[in-house]
Amino acid sequence: MNKTVFRSFRPLVLIFVITNALFLTSRARLNQWNIDVDVLIIGNLVLFAATAVSFFLFTRQLNTKNPQAIVRTVYGGVLSKMMICLVAVFVYISIAGKGVNKGGVFGCMFLYVLYTTLEVVTLMKLSKQKKNV
Repeated sequence: MNKTVFRSFRPLVLIFVITNALFLTSRARLNQWNIDVDVLIIGNLVLFAATAVSFFLFTRQLNTKNPQAIVRTVYGGVLSKMMICLVAVFVYISIAGKGVNKGGVFGCMFLYVLYTTLEVVTLMKLSKQKKNV
């Protein structure tokens, strides 16, 4: 992989580090709001891993001239990300039972939107750079 791809992935890593730091430093405040910080941290890790898989699946296809291959890769990335998240949710619900922390789940939903938005914006920029080169 070239340096441009790794440089483009940096904002996602930065979001991961910043959100985990915020969760750890504001644990007391989040507990007052009935939000389980451990759920947020584990959810953040799962979402980061899913986003990384999706991101690198797409960037492998940037040099391909075949538009169908790029579309298949985008759909595959979205599907893999969705499946990873679904498995994580089912595992969490089966472990927590009736003690599911709704605040933590809603926080993870916000993180999903954040990661997906940042990933799409980054991939669009990478795609435009490749077309212009």
